Amino acid sequence: MYKLPTFIFDLDGVITDTGNQHFESWKKVCKSINYNLTYKKNRELKGVSRIKSLKKIENWADLKFTKQKFNELLIQKNKIYLEKISKINNSDIIDGVYDFITNAKKHNHLIALYSSSKNANFILEKLKIKTLFDAIVDGNNVKKSKPDPEGFLIAAKLTNTNPLDCVVFEDSQAGITAANLVNMKTIGIGKLNELKDANRVYEKFNQINLQELINAN
Repeated sequence: MYKLPTFIFDLDGVITDTGNQHFESWKKVCKSINYNLTYKKNRELKGVSRIKSLKKIENWADLKFTKQKFNELLIQKNKIYLEKISKINNSDIIDGVYDFITNAKKHNHLIALYSSSKNANFILEKLKIKTLFDAIVDGNNVKKSKPDPEGFLIAAKLTNTNPLDCVVFEDSQAGITAANLVNMKTIGIGKLNELKDANRVYEKFNQINLQELINAN
């Protein structure tokens, strides 16, 4: 029996783009520890949790933080980031995403979100689309972040969907790897050479057609 696929969305870079705000926030934190975070290095933090990101920075800067200092830097980064995203609204939704989700719901597809961010609910509320999701999983709900598939499996369980019947939209290799590990179909949003492990890659979300996507799967 054919099962309608459940669509699981990443947040940053797929639904909205707060990449610059993340970069500027981390850059300010890094300045406080006398480390210059470059744009190239920052790309390695894409799709990675705040804790794992800071561990990477700690390694790059050849430093060893105390537990207290580590936590202080995490809080500092989040405070700066929240200030920067406090003014986002539904005009910041990436082109094509809202229409795709509302169309998918009209055709009885379940919609879930899995983001490594612990601010996912706040951002969805600011974008005024939180009620469109049947399940929301974020950094507060997982013990292991991407590329571990834990969050995707939780989203599948919450929507009562077999992982084989899930289609994941991701813009990071960490997210693609996580979904692939549990045999979910993966749609990369971005550059083909950066998301080569995805089942299909679109440069922009507005290039995706719901019916064509279903037929292809």
